[in-house]
Amino acid sequence: MTDGAAKAETALLESASIAMRAPPGRGGDYWLAGIAAVLVLAFCVLPLLRLLAEAVLPASDRSWPLAALASPSVLKAGINTMISSLAATAVALILGGGLALTIGLTDVRRKGTLIMLSMLPLLIPSQISALEWIKMLDAGAPVRNLLEAAFGPLKGHPLYGAAGVSWVMGLEHTPLVFLSVAAAVRGLPCDLIEAARSAGARNFRIFRTIILPLLGPAIMAGGTLAFVSAIGNFGVPALLGIPGRFTVLTTLIYQRLSGFGPSILGETAALGLVLTLLAGIGLMLQRFALRRAPLLRRVGPTGPILQLGRARLPTELVLWLVLLMLTVVPLASLVGAALVPALGVPLTFKTATLQNFAYVLFDYAPTRRAFLNSTLLSAAAALVTALLAVVLAYYAEARHWRWMRRLDAAADAPYAVPGTVLAIAIILIFLKPLPLIGVSLYGTAWIVLVSYISRFLALTLRPLTGAMRQIDPTLEEAAQLAGAGGPQRLATIVLPSLRAAVMSGAVLVFLTAFNELTLSALLWSQGHETLGVMVFSLQNEGSGGNAAAVASLAVIVTLALAAIATLCARRLPRGTLPWIP
Repeated sequence: MTDGAAKAETALLESASIAMRAPPGRGGDYWLAGIAAVLVLAFCVLPLLRLLAEAVLPASDRSWPLAALASPSVLKAGINTMISSLAATAVALILGGGLALTIGLTDVRRKGTLIMLSMLPLLIPSQISALEWIKMLDAGAPVRNLLEAAFGPLKGHPLYGAAGVSWVMGLEHTPLVFLSVAAAVRGLPCDLIEAARSAGARNFRIFRTIILPLLGPAIMAGGTLAFVSAIGNFGVPALLGIPGRFTVLTTLIYQRLSGFGPSILGETAALGLVLTLLAGIGLMLQRFALRRAPLLRRVGPTGPILQLGRARLPTELVLWLVLLMLTVVPLASLVGAALVPALGVPLTFKTATLQNFAYVLFDYAPTRRAFLNSTLLSAAAALVTALLAVVLAYYAEARHWRWMRRLDAAADAPYAVPGTVLAIAIILIFLKPLPLIGVSLYGTAWIVLVSYISRFLALTLRPLTGAMRQIDPTLEEAAQLAGAGGPQRLATIVLPSLRAAVMSGAVLVFLTAFNELTLSALLWSQGHETLGVMVFSLQNEGSGGNAAAVASLAVIVTLALAAIATLCARRLPRGTLPWIP
């Protein structure tokens, strides 16, 4: 184990005993903060340090895990990862940037609905996005029939391979670019643009010489975020790349672990380290872009910056056509595939059936188990992360404890690394029996829950941190003068003021974990299947209709929960939920 891992383990033991050494009157504070520290160190810090040690230190047979990076299969997967991620980033930049600029700058109508459609891919898990497009272009599907009528017969499935992986990943990450650019558009200085217009400059020149340079850093930041997300994407390459024999690093890790098990954890840890380095480069580029971004504040009129005039109606028609084809049509194709009895059967009133839905809900035990497992694991992860985030945010922001601020920052690390890497790190820590109790979490549902808590803690922590800063401290100060301890003030004064932020964060964690695949694909075991795993497995087994039925039900739950979170978000600062720009 590295020196860093040893120090982190020492800090873990010290945090566990900190409450026992607490001075009188602050015991409750130290107990609460100590428990939070133990969980953050155990779930967020130690796994990543253990991964680093496993990747760089020699194994028991004196072989070096990093030597595996020179194999032809790894090199090919690495090249494929870069190619598909860069291509997906280009797709996301063109679509996300174009949509954000058109909707944000111009006087197109129904902007709220257009924004909602633009953000819809953010709410659909990657494996379901891939399945939507598979069903849309399956043999006998209406869209494929139209393409074949126009261009002739298509050989095989057109999305299986590099092009399909890049296209669908690009669509999935389009909202990330949209969010970044739309936020910058809202701060454009309209007085400068009006001055240029008064000097005789036309729309295109204003866009080229003023708007685009000001938005350049935001576009770059959104593009790098899309690149980082594509690097760690597993669902799309798994469903579209594996059948097309297009292997990327995430699917290579999955295939190695599925074929050889924990015996090659060192090699997969080295592969995970490569993924982390690539993601780290992307994040550094994003920070570089954000540092160069000018401080944009809207000055002047608040209406549309560019008036389209006669071009408004054609622009609106193009916008609606693009968004419907990219979001609604694939989703409708997924539902349609779930309503037909077999692949290739056209959907009509006579052929429509609910047998796929009935089968996955009532007749097939693994899917029933998966719905129950996903619901319980997601609810438990939402509850634990919400409680943990409240404690971290309170002592870091309201009480200004320096070491809690460091833990607050450390909690972001598992969300920044690719999910496949985090899964390997979790296996490395929890494969062996736990100290004192002698029980291993590997092969149980508990290891999936631990990975969810580690991965999604940041989703609740960041909104709560922002909301905590806005609470008036005078009420808590008065309660402190009256003799109330820290935990009592947190429960009776601070927490009621954070209800909306806690609920929105918990719902966000639930709907993200409910359809999660990247972690579950490496951590699930027999009897502990999740919905993401079932969609992936059913599609690979050739049960496309059943996979479509499970995915359709998962989308319904996701959209319903997103609606609940949106209602709560009205009481939160703007930008708390990612699909509300």
